[in-house]
Amino acid sequence: MFGQMLPLSILDLAPVVQGGSASQTLRNSLELAQHAETWGYRRIWFAEHHNMPGVASAATAVVIAHVAGGTKTIRVGAGGIMLPNHAPLMIAEQFGTLASLFPDRIDLGLGRAPGTDQRTMRALRRNLAGDVDSFPDDVSELMNYLGDAPADQPVTAFPGVGTNVPIWILGSSLFGAQVAASFGLPFAFASHFAPAALAQAVQLYRAHFQPSSRLDRPYVMLGINVFAADSDQEAALLATSLQQAFVQLRRGRPTRLPPPLPDFYDRLLPHERAMLDEALSCTFVGAPSTIAAAVRAFVARTGADELIVGAHIFDHQARLRSYQLLAEVNTGPR
Repeated sequence: MFGQMLPLSILDLAPVVQGGSASQTLRNSLELAQHAETWGYRRIWFAEHHNMPGVASAATAVVIAHVAGGTKTIRVGAGGIMLPNHAPLMIAEQFGTLASLFPDRIDLGLGRAPGTDQRTMRALRRNLAGDVDSFPDDVSELMNYLGDAPADQPVTAFPGVGTNVPIWILGSSLFGAQVAASFGLPFAFASHFAPAALAQAVQLYRAHFQPSSRLDRPYVMLGINVFAADSDQEAALLATSLQQAFVQLRRGRPTRLPPPLPDFYDRLLPHERAMLDEALSCTFVGAPSTIAAAVRAFVARTGADELIVGAHIFDHQARLRSYQLLAEVNTGPR
């Protein structure tokens, strides 16, 4: 075990595999959530990405409704909504509707990155007037729409008003940590792909946290990647799908998730191996005993309150098996 049954959650980027389809991917996401519910996972989140053929969760609120409607107890949410792409009122209405349909089960994680490239940003917004530096103001506006509106508030989100959907701030830098701390909100750090500022961001968040009506003490959820299998060798092979996809993304050629490729890492140029080593340093690969030791050390080093786990695994059954093994390491076999 990782300690005292550390809360585990899932970050599902709804990966579309080579030869697969968005339809099958979304069916797989629902099946994963249904299993995760029985394995004890706390929440499953989906992320807003655009113009990426390997990610099927662009219409994030729609995917959340699909998964929440097919499950009973697991929390379902956004990890996250890229707020500069949207008017806060529209997000309040979407997530107010979700909270009305699925009371006490919806989370709203907010990020300030666009989640895409410049051309797609223009297609989303029609212009680039949205400003990532206005992110704190947009968060405040959104919180007001989801809170208890005063009688004289001229614009009301309905559904939305009074739902108080739990809001998280996402980040991969110090900025997100500062915003989360100042608003007294839980903080989720993207250490699964951008770990460089992890220690500094968590320290800043905890040091400057201001208690709020939503949260009385700091709460940190950290992203990791886990590839668990019955042997270290099998797990290492599964992990090559993420390695390939990551290299292609950094080359500016995002692709659908490829099948495992033996010895892929060894074929890379030195600078590409160095990039993977840095970006995926919070990735844990191996049999259950290997995973247990690595994750335990990570939690001890960071003091994480919760882990949110990605698993870019080509074969759906192997992906289910990986999440099941991780849950068993944490809680014991079910």
